[in-house]
Amino acid sequence: MKSTPIIRLGLLAAALVAASGACAQHTLGVIAGYGMSNGRFEPKQEMRAQWGKYSSGLTWRYYGQQRFVGGFGVDLEFIQQGFSFATNASQVEEKSDYLYYTRRINSVVLPVVWQPHIYLIRNHMRVYLEAAATFFYNISSTYENEYAREQGLGNWRGNYSFSLPRDNRFSYGLAGGGGIAFLIKRFELNFRVRYYFGYSDIVRNRNRYYDNTTDGPENPFWTTPLRSPLDNLMIGIGLNYRFNKEGFSTWKPRPKREKNQEIFKYGL
Repeated sequence: MKSTPIIRLGLLAAALVAASGACAQHTLGVIAGYGMSNGRFEPKQEMRAQWGKYSSGLTWRYYGQQRFVGGFGVDLEFIQQGFSFATNASQVEEKSDYLYYTRRINSVVLPVVWQPHIYLIRNHMRVYLEAAATFFYNISSTYENEYAREQGLGNWRGNYSFSLPRDNRFSYGLAGGGGIAFLIKRFELNFRVRYYFGYSDIVRNRNRYYDNTTDGPENPFWTTPLRSPLDNLMIGIGLNYRFNKEGFSTWKPRPKREKNQEIFKYGL
């Protein structure tokens, strides 16, 4: 069911490519990013952002000549997500005494991107915005439980075991951002900022899975959260290669015909 929107968008992209002909501009490239991740839990927890997250992958774009329409494309990236919350927030008064449970999650994300843009400096620079629908698959995860470490438990950190009744492997959301690209012959050097806003939960809703309660170093939830989406902020740099030989171009208005040319053309 979740793949249906991707298939439809893929067919739309193929139709645009077929209709564009020589006017289309196609690029394929690589991109790498650095940033942070956090969670939005309900009921609210004492959360802290995790910096030091990385992303990398491939990016494809199609650019037409329509004014302000910009580009359409798909990315395929590896991205690190995660969350961290204080397990003893209700037991201590100072934040310096908080003991955190931290999850780090390795995921593959497929953003389907719309990228409106404008050209500057005689088509040598491109400034753009981004809006995307994102689809995630969570590959693996690790955990670290500072409270369990203080208690002297030996399994306070390690690999996290995904459980179907408790964890979501698949997730989805939206993303937005913008960037600037410098066009050098058939290459495009790209600098991008993108925010991933999660809509699905990393931990399944306890209203649907009423017995989804685990108390232990690996998953120290007394009760499962009602909501647990994850967000990411990534700053990226990429290099794209342009396949067409015509060069990057932008929309140009149709030249106006002189009145006497129209009269001559129609014999009036």
